[in-house]
Amino acid sequence: MSNPGLATYTGLAKKAESILDDRRESGKIRIQVGSATCEHAAGSNAVYEEFRRHIEASGRDDIILRRTGCTGRCSREPIVGVMVPGHLPVKYQLVDHDTAHDIFTSHILGGKPVTEKILDGSADESVQYEIMLCSGERCGRNKHLNLTKLFEKNLPKTALELGQVRLVSANCFGLCPSGGKGSAGHALIRPDNVLYHIENENDIREIIDNHILKGNVVERLRKHTEAISQRFFDMYGDVAFFNKQSRTALRNAGVINPEDIYEYIHYNGFEALARVLEKGDPQWVIEKITASKLRGRGGGGYPTGMKWANARKTTEETRYIICNADEGDPGAFMDRSMLESDPFSIVEGMIIGGYAIGASHGFFYIRAEYPLAIKRIEHAIDECRKLGLLGDNILGTGFSFDLEIRLGAGAFVCGEETALIHSIEGLRGQPRIRPPYPSQSGLWGKPTVINNVETFANVPAVLLYGSEWFRNIGTEKSGGTKVFALAGKVNHTGLVEVPMGTTLREVVFDIGGGVPNGKKLKAVQTGGPAGGCIPEKFLDTEVDFDTLAQVDSIMGSGGMIILDEDDCIVDIARFFIAFSQDESCGKCTPCREGTKRMLEILERITGGTGTPADLVKLERLATLVKKSSLCGLGRAAPNPVLSTLKQFRAEYEAHVFDKKCPAKKCSALIKYEIDPNKCVGCTLCAKNCPVPCISGVRRELHVIDQAKCIKCGRCFEVCRFDAVQRL
Repeated sequence: MSNPGLATYTGLAKKAESILDDRRESGKIRIQVGSATCEHAAGSNAVYEEFRRHIEASGRDDIILRRTGCTGRCSREPIVGVMVPGHLPVKYQLVDHDTAHDIFTSHILGGKPVTEKILDGSADESVQYEIMLCSGERCGRNKHLNLTKLFEKNLPKTALELGQVRLVSANCFGLCPSGGKGSAGHALIRPDNVLYHIENENDIREIIDNHILKGNVVERLRKHTEAISQRFFDMYGDVAFFNKQSRTALRNAGVINPEDIYEYIHYNGFEALARVLEKGDPQWVIEKITASKLRGRGGGGYPTGMKWANARKTTEETRYIICNADEGDPGAFMDRSMLESDPFSIVEGMIIGGYAIGASHGFFYIRAEYPLAIKRIEHAIDECRKLGLLGDNILGTGFSFDLEIRLGAGAFVCGEETALIHSIEGLRGQPRIRPPYPSQSGLWGKPTVINNVETFANVPAVLLYGSEWFRNIGTEKSGGTKVFALAGKVNHTGLVEVPMGTTLREVVFDIGGGVPNGKKLKAVQTGGPAGGCIPEKFLDTEVDFDTLAQVDSIMGSGGMIILDEDDCIVDIARFFIAFSQDESCGKCTPCREGTKRMLEILERITGGTGTPADLVKLERLATLVKKSSLCGLGRAAPNPVLSTLKQFRAEYEAHVFDKKCPAKKCSALIKYEIDPNKCVGCTLCAKNCPVPCISGVRRELHVIDQAKCIKCGRCFEVCRFDAVQRL
């Protein structure tokens, strides 16, 4: 008897299409509002309600209002997308109640976009066609087939000069097979959303003559296999922050309604699972994951296929699989975004993982501080059970697997595998010595595989598009892409997903837009509390597990904080050590006591009482803690110290020997004085001083009493004449 998995899925996919067709959304105006924790905090719920009231009052039945997940463009939320048939999508930023009213009356009813609120100023009413060109290493960068130059050469000059056709360089579409490197390129024509396969200049001329000038699709060159990033580029491709990315793990974020399983199925959701079950060979799955070079995205970078294989070959019949969603790095929110924006992909990845290792039960371990993520995962699990995608006899194949959720209390140490297992078991979240590793003896003593959210989100993509495809996107040792939470002193903060091997410079400047206010970049801090600070001279380092280690940092789970000339490296190290010391479980002496002593030394240095001996003690202690701690938290906690001591030692020495903070950040090492040549006696500094310590009357020179000054910097902030100096 044949395995009915794929046939059952085909019926489910037809049902999904039928349900979506019954909604009759095609040909209608669509308004989509971001719906995630960050979007809600920025006011997206109120914006959604404002649009709903306007649609209701208008009596129009050709306008659809829908929710989507978060796109990751954090500093511009709430983000609203407007899709009018026959026109390029328009995205709006920082939308509030009044802006929603303007968008509806001007754009929806009047046909005129509200240009001053368009996301990154990306829209242009004169543009009829936008040609998005793949600029990945396998196509756009090939010197023999420079798509941009060839299109510029063959397009009518008037079309380019008048802005009727716009050329956009995008990141890798991920469409080139192995061996085809550089032999072809790809172009996406918007708003028709037609993807072309291009091999020579004649192909380009044919596309221009037929599609651009006459509106006829060139079927001979059309590529019917959708690129995984295409659905995202269809909507957001004109925004530089997005089109320089390659979306795999985040492929559905900002595209689908995260609470609608039929939308997920519409975009090939659960097809990978159906194909796996149809194949009926768990070892085949492990081989495909291994061949893809997918490495764990939780920080360690352990090969996923190898971990699954280790669990599969154990003799114990009861096995478990766990999704580690205990995201604890300061400033990191990659996992939360994926859980909230595309929960079904993580569920699908876990089911496939469970099948591969021979598990019948799995757990989501999510920190309780993520209520919306918990809600959406619960909903996703319930929906999957209703459709026979979870529980007994999945898709009629005889394979049974189910999931449940366990909540974490926010302990950073529970990101470590064995501490996480103890927490699920109801014990205190503390690590244990390894071996045995969890894949040998984990939850309740049974073989257990633990992967993080991003790893599971990649699994369906690998099996649907192929190991070779995924491997080609990345580097020799690491396949695929990596999601980063880009934060700090950078113009465009948010979630960034780029192919492994992308340089730090591309992330910071091409996607992040560089450092604001003309400041100079000092360092890129990667890896969270366990990472290091990479100086500006190493900006051309490729992002990968191994290459970042060569510059004394790690990739970690994906935190990336940009530091400029006003940031004190010593204070940054102090901040991360304070975090690690606070989060230490206390089980082992090196971590419990070592992080505390390191923090005390750093506080002396930033407080102006550090000595040369402190630098020697700090380095020796950090090395000792790194070598002797029980778990990954303690072994990685000294990394910020060791990294900055090596790369920025002069800044430490300035604190110790000169008693100065070069960045003028450490309050104990700075002072404020008033320049007599600039002071006009406006009294603004004195009025805002909280002590007060500033004397002087109107229109006369003011003076700061250094003995009373608490160095809060308020006088420096409010002075309109640059008379207050920070020294």
